[in-house]
Amino acid sequence: MKKIQTQFEKDVIKGLTDYPKHLPSKYIYDQRGDKLFQEIMAMPEYYLTNCEFDILSLHKTEICEAFSHDKGFDLIELGAGDGKKTKILLKELVAKNYDFDYLPIDISQNVLDELTATLKHEIPEAKVQAKQGTYFDVLSELDQYRDRKKVILFLGSNIGNLLHKDAIEFLKKIQENMHDDDVLFMGFDQKKHPQTILNAYNDDTKITEQFNKNILRRINREFDANFDLDQFMQWETYNPETGTALSYLVSLKEQFVNINNLDLNIKFDAWESIHVEISQKYDDAVVEWLSAQSGLKPIKTFLDQKGYYKNYIFKATK
Repeated sequence: MKKIQTQFEKDVIKGLTDYPKHLPSKYIYDQRGDKLFQEIMAMPEYYLTNCEFDILSLHKTEICEAFSHDKGFDLIELGAGDGKKTKILLKELVAKNYDFDYLPIDISQNVLDELTATLKHEIPEAKVQAKQGTYFDVLSELDQYRDRKKVILFLGSNIGNLLHKDAIEFLKKIQENMHDDDVLFMGFDQKKHPQTILNAYNDDTKITEQFNKNILRRINREFDANFDLDQFMQWETYNPETGTALSYLVSLKEQFVNINNLDLNIKFDAWESIHVEISQKYDDAVVEWLSAQSGLKPIKTFLDQKGYYKNYIFKATK
């Protein structure tokens, strides 16, 4: 076997040789994956985007007041995406002449390039410094921003892509790089009717299935593999007790997949699955527990009109 060069290669080898099989959802995102996710966010079933959009639109003045500081602040967004929701806050901050710099962070350089271009056109007054990288890579660099208040944004309930133990580790890393005046503004999708949640990830148009299968498409393209995407189906589950939604790609038959660049030949039994995504749902008790375990304290919450979704402002308790 050739020497492993990239984390993607390592994760594909480990994930497809483990039992049960799994692949990290971050590898779904490339130019095609980014576009598919934007289509998902526009689906009527995918309520999360509209709910957070509702919160930011209704409470933008109060939210921006909570961000402000006499010496200005750095607005650091983890997983910025296309910035559609963030632009609500940016326009309010610019209109009220707040002193701030916007630092969007995303794993996708393609998304950052598009966001930077649209902001230059739509909100030219905003000072933008985009940075490509994973959340965990960037978190270690946050302490560089210590000259003035940091406001860390984490929208879209992206925290839900992490198991609780990983979420605590993630939140601890943020907390360790927060100072007295810093705040964390984060979205958490709330527990609700199980069918509403299942519908959000199992749309009739199959856009979400195409999105999840994009990870197999990337492996085919980048590692010279021969996944037959038609021989895998998406399956979604939701546990209302734990608030955990899980997405799988399920093999429809016994089959072998060659991943030539990694010298791998992977056998799939009929109905064997690959776990590709987790989407955790929350209530106040779970959020308070997670934050307490992480050295954070919620100081304010904002709820959408349907009661589906909440944004919390946290401060560090150290």
